[in-house]
Amino acid sequence: MIKDIINKKRLGEELTEEEMRMIFLGYLEGSVPDYQMSSFLMAICINGMTENETFILTDLFLNSGDILDFSNIPGVKVDKHSTGGVGDKTTLVVVPIVASCGVPVIKMSGRSLGYTGGTIDKLESIPGYQVELSLDDVRKQVAEVGAVMMGQTGKLCPLDKKVYALRDASGTTDSIALIAASIMSKKIAGGADKILIDVKVGRGAFMKTEEDAKKLSDIMIQIGEHYGKETRTIISNMDAPLGVAVGNALEVKEALYILEGKGKGAFYELCVLLASTMVSMAKDISLEDAKNLVEETIASGQAYRKFLEIVAYQGGDVEGILISSHTVSVCSQQSGIVRGINALEVAKLSCMLGAGRMKKEDEIDPSVGVFLNVSVGEEVMVGDPLMTLYQKTGDKVVYDISKIFEIV
Repeated sequence: MIKDIINKKRLGEELTEEEMRMIFLGYLEGSVPDYQMSSFLMAICINGMTENETFILTDLFLNSGDILDFSNIPGVKVDKHSTGGVGDKTTLVVVPIVASCGVPVIKMSGRSLGYTGGTIDKLESIPGYQVELSLDDVRKQVAEVGAVMMGQTGKLCPLDKKVYALRDASGTTDSIALIAASIMSKKIAGGADKILIDVKVGRGAFMKTEEDAKKLSDIMIQIGEHYGKETRTIISNMDAPLGVAVGNALEVKEALYILEGKGKGAFYELCVLLASTMVSMAKDISLEDAKNLVEETIASGQAYRKFLEIVAYQGGDVEGILISSHTVSVCSQQSGIVRGINALEVAKLSCMLGAGRMKKEDEIDPSVGVFLNVSVGEEVMVGDPLMTLYQKTGDKVVYDISKIFEIV
């Protein structure tokens, strides 16, 4: 029977709810082996899923574990998610900003199996920071501080967790339907009242084209509406890394710099847009009014102090953040204008240095990474520093700089 379901999807036919339940719940329970599920996931990647199949899968993911309820916490809870990118430390900046505007934020994040660390990996580069909290701890912290940044509970969407691990191992991560069901099931199970998704598009993202990013946005909005959750999306560029730091402790340092009101540019603007949209959704005010409120909290230092308050409440100490002392400056071998910085190649280099993991059991070194000394559009001369590598040791790292920087 499972073989028939796989063949049906291989031929591009729509599956019934009973067939979807049989193969996915069978995989969760162990009666469907990895090799059959891998074949099935590949068939989905090739032929896609219908809207109804995607809704059914989201429901299967959602109801495979706990569904959290934070309705006893006053205020509208807006959850934010990014589809992943290089140097994407927006959560670290956006959560304290939104909380400073009087909007409660319960942010559950994950680790990364990609070239760079996930939000939890970044937070764990802060000495003492506790990412595993009980639901009682969460409610207490939100009541007293206004926000929490934590890891996902082990019982949240276990079917999605098992399927995602196989997708990562079997090269089936780029299906729009699978991405949408995975993201939205966790957001809905996480107890959010409203949801904002930052859909990345470009060389360093799952979605390589605007067309695919729009398709992903549309289906996630439809899923949100299906569950009665207002869902908005923002499509943002991921051709070049976001900000100047790629690496866990380095990215926390950059987030602090932005929260102190010292940084501008594309990363700052995206953080302001995301925070403003969340505040607008929660308070039911215009985006312009929300943006004014957001910029005031940054300028006054409120957002920066809120970040320190969240970190301290969860046992962390930003003063103890360690950056590797083994640095190598990479200089330009030509003069010209920086026309591009390849996000994917920077991510690969960062992983080579030890800032990411390719297997679940790989250990991340929080102190290493890449710091970009230039940005797209900047003029450079021969000998100007393009980037600084923070390494585990002083050993030479082999890479092709021409794949990272386009200088003409």
